[in-house]
Amino acid sequence: MDKELMMSWLEQGVLSIPQLLLKKYKQLGLNETELVLLLQVYSFLEDGIYFPTPKDLADRMVISENQCVMMLRRLIQQQFLAIEEGSKDETILFERYSIKPLFLKLIDEFIYDKKQDELEKNLLEETDLYTIFEQEFGRPLSPLECETLAMWIDQDQQTPEIIRAALREAVISGKLSFRYIDRILFDWKKNNIRTVEAAREYGKKFHQQRKQVSGNGNGKSPNAVPFYNWLEK
Repeated sequence: MDKELMMSWLEQGVLSIPQLLLKKYKQLGLNETELVLLLQVYSFLEDGIYFPTPKDLADRMVISENQCVMMLRRLIQQQFLAIEEGSKDETILFERYSIKPLFLKLIDEFIYDKKQDELEKNLLEETDLYTIFEQEFGRPLSPLECETLAMWIDQDQQTPEIIRAALREAVISGKLSFRYIDRILFDWKKNNIRTVEAAREYGKKFHQQRKQVSGNGNGKSPNAVPFYNWLEK
């Protein structure tokens, strides 16, 4: 008997509810009663009942049938719920509820949050970038230098990582100037260097070529200069 009861319970099915909905329904503009009503509609849809009556829904809740009618109307007006036309056997037409609008709003909220997180991350990286430049230069940046730094990010689409790498190259080379850093970034962009890893490989080739060119006329190499891999710092 106990097993039969358990099987009967399992046959009722499980309603899958996105956790994001429980976390974000307030931001979407829903209250608890509206959320439960939408979940009840969802439950009926999962059971194959596509257009439950207000009485069917109200019987599962603590609101009256009239309150349910008004709430359904409001949810449709606010585009949390929709009424669509369904068909069966290509001949029978019927109306059905759809909670796709709710999930579309939830997706929009998720995308917005991701964009905000990315924006905050970029702003933090840019702020850190200005701080690093001022530390290396040992002074506040001038308005023109700030404008140049912003131009590298906004117009040239250089990443903070690449700009930091170019700054490090200028420091190691003993040529700490915005003009020199701009030249490095221009050269990297011309050679399609978009990542620190690509810059590392490009730097190795560049230093190897310099060693070859710096050989004397007798074919002997001058005193070896140790290669400093600034990108690994």
